[in-house]
Amino acid sequence: MPPEVPYCRSLVTPVLVRTLSPVSPEAKQELPFTHKHWQRTKKMNFTKKKVIPSLVLILATVSILRLIRITVTSYSSSSSSPPPPAFTPLQKEACASPSPSCTQLPLHESMSSTNRIGTLANMTWLTEKEFQLLSNLVTRRAPCNLLIFGLEQQYTFLASINAGGTTIFLEDDLDKLRTIKIKTKLNTTKIYKVEYQVPAKDAYKLLKHARKSQACTASSGQLQMSKCRLALRNLPQEVYDLKWDVVVVDGPSGNAPEAPGRMAAIYSAAVLARNGNETNVVVHDVDRTIEKWFSWEFLCDENLVSSKGKLWNFRIRGQLNSTRFCSSEPVMLV
Repeated sequence: MPPEVPYCRSLVTPVLVRTLSPVSPEAKQELPFTHKHWQRTKKMNFTKKKVIPSLVLILATVSILRLIRITVTSYSSSSSSPPPPAFTPLQKEACASPSPSCTQLPLHESMSSTNRIGTLANMTWLTEKEFQLLSNLVTRRAPCNLLIFGLEQQYTFLASINAGGTTIFLEDDLDKLRTIKIKTKLNTTKIYKVEYQVPAKDAYKLLKHARKSQACTASSGQLQMSKCRLALRNLPQEVYDLKWDVVVVDGPSGNAPEAPGRMAAIYSAAVLARNGNETNVVVHDVDRTIEKWFSWEFLCDENLVSSKGKLWNFRIRGQLNSTRFCSSEPVMLV
């Protein structure tokens, strides 16, 4: 009998190795959904890694090209802007009285480029709709007596619209007077150099003065003889003699506390309008406090007939017997 051999178990656990055979096309179709989805996701990720950098490069290139185009366009438009046209100089008129507030001005044909640029920067421009409202008003009333506080290039067209009527410009800016010319041969279109003595920072004090002073009431008499501190007493005599159909207030500038304000121009326009039968008074820049306050005070909210943007159009009927400019109570001052 052979000897017994003790049972020995291998210390190594056998490992089952699965051999993967190639998968046929028919078998691929029978693969589970998760397996096929993983394969598609892997392909999509691989594609995105290629496409995203290309898209970023394209967008960056387009942005740079647009920036270059905007820069070139802005530069070319600013450098190619035409100079102001040279118009025929107007006949120079004498003032009502020898005064520093109204002087004759020799309108030179040229000026330095530095002064020209500074003058154009200080000009206030009407928008297309604002100018349309004003030009339509002058067209309806032409030929008429047209008085304009302020000289702007746009307003020179109003003189052409008002052919056959009288157009007078009152301007205090010497550079504007040298730069802007009126293209007309009509002797009824004139430009006067005037001066305004009161700065815009005194507007509040002047409004309180006008409310307390009997000299500033609507029935205080002729503007030229008025003792009201808001009255413009040194304008050309023609301004006081004529009955005005349209008065435009767009001057003086009033764009800084020390600059001349429009308080006296608005008050004087209101007094002149009451001397006529029916006068349209148009005020520009009513988004500013002074223009808004003094228009409410002396031209009155009940007389406002139309507006566009920063332009208000008041229709004033002659009321020489009334002591008040407005029928409603004035706005309370703090």
